[in-house]
Amino acid sequence: MLREIVLDTETTGLDAAAGDRLIEIGCVEIVNRIPTGREFHRYLNPERDLHRDAVEVHGLTTEFLQDKPLFRDVADEFLEFIGTAPLVAHNATFDLAFLNAELARLTKPPLRADRLVDTLALARRRHPAGPNNLDALCKRYGIDNSQRIKHGALMDSLLLASVYVELLGERQATLGLGGQGEADTALELRLVPARSRPQALPSRLMEAGEALHREFVKTLGPKALWLRYL
Repeated sequence: MLREIVLDTETTGLDAAAGDRLIEIGCVEIVNRIPTGREFHRYLNPERDLHRDAVEVHGLTTEFLQDKPLFRDVADEFLEFIGTAPLVAHNATFDLAFLNAELARLTKPPLRADRLVDTLALARRRHPAGPNNLDALCKRYGIDNSQRIKHGALMDSLLLASVYVELLGERQATLGLGGQGEADTALELRLVPARSRPQALPSRLMEAGEALHREFVKTLGPKALWLRYL
């Protein structure tokens, strides 16, 4: 089972090192590239004013955020939700910089960069001519983003989860309901062959888990298909 967290953030500005703060976090859990329905979404009081340009992007205002919790109030809940899963984000280093700046203020360990899966980097490799912003990728893959009038962390995470599957050359299983009764219910599996990557992604396997898998394969007998891959 592969658990990943697709996330997005909104901020007061563009520079975490200069004191800009998080104002919204949106996370979507996917397992084996399929959304599970589990989400984490919080607006945050940044304890500072927002840049005018940022407000034009996401539409959130200082007044709206005044009664929202501080990051320290939701930090433990956020960390528990993401656990140790890989973090999928568009221009992921931007989100990581803001998350780690907030964690540093609480003297909590930073999130490691090797957990990141950057969909912007994936898109640039697959579509070098671009454009590769989220709206352009939704249009390219026929993903409905008509509700995305302004940037929003949860909305963007939900859209990105669909874009991510397309960037990997995969499609999700869909349940097609052809009629009113159970007899008309069918599971339609649509698969698109994955394209070869110009550069392999880093392995997400842990040594302990790989060792346990090898021991399990030994119990399957000498004709087990898994032996071809070990």
